Amino acid sequence: MNTLKATKRETATTGQLNKLRASGFVPAILYGGKDPNAKISIEKKNITNIINSESFLSAVIELDVDGSKLKVIPRDVAYNVISDEPIHIDFMRVVAGTKIVLEIPVKFINQNDCPGLKVGGVLNIVRRKVELRCPADNIPLEIVVDLKGLEIGASIKISAVKLPENVTPTITGRDFVIATVAAPTIMKEPEKPAEGAAAEGAEGAEGAQAAAEGAEGAAPAGKEGEAAKKDDKAAEKKPAEKK
Repeated sequence: MNTLKATKRETATTGQLNKLRASGFVPAILYGGKDPNAKISIEKKNITNIINSESFLSAVIELDVDGSKLKVIPRDVAYNVISDEPIHIDFMRVVAGTKIVLEIPVKFINQNDCPGLKVGGVLNIVRRKVELRCPADNIPLEIVVDLKGLEIGASIKISAVKLPENVTPTITGRDFVIATVAAPTIMKEPEKPAEGAAAEGAEGAEGAQAAAEGAEGAAPAGKEGEAAKKDDKAAEKKPAEKK
């Protein structure tokens, strides 16, 4: 369980909050239970390491407010749209005997002992988080899914997962799937042209080339024929000149 130190604050206006942020603190609000809401601030460097964890919004944190310790759950974080740094956090007091709905992250173990993955199968994750109804004092950090012994085609449903006592999924009408071990996807290679089609294409190209060469050879032959006709006409006229 992480522990954060916080101090009470009196800042309320936008200018005062901006000044607080500029000095390296993140304003926050503490609510829930019988106590009234409390305005607090947390040093940014103390929360930076844990705020980016996947389970931050579902993990119980011990908050030390000016020496007074209590358990809380982060419920919301506001970020600066430009710098993406946290600018406000909502904390809810953990009250024993009450239940809370949270999204708990799923953790998969024993991938190396999964036969389906060893032969090239793929872990298809349907739900990376599962919404659970939990006692405020018994919130699991994660849902553990064991992949040991699973073959290709196996389907992991919520009924196969061991949950802590009094922790139940909010979806109760069906046994929903968390993940499956799917067969590998095979990429098809582009089809190669048939050898016959390639040969026909080559023969067609050769035929076209031969036709072109024939046409080139026919043109001179035509000219020679015209020259021969002119010689014949000249020969026919010569006897007339002798008369």
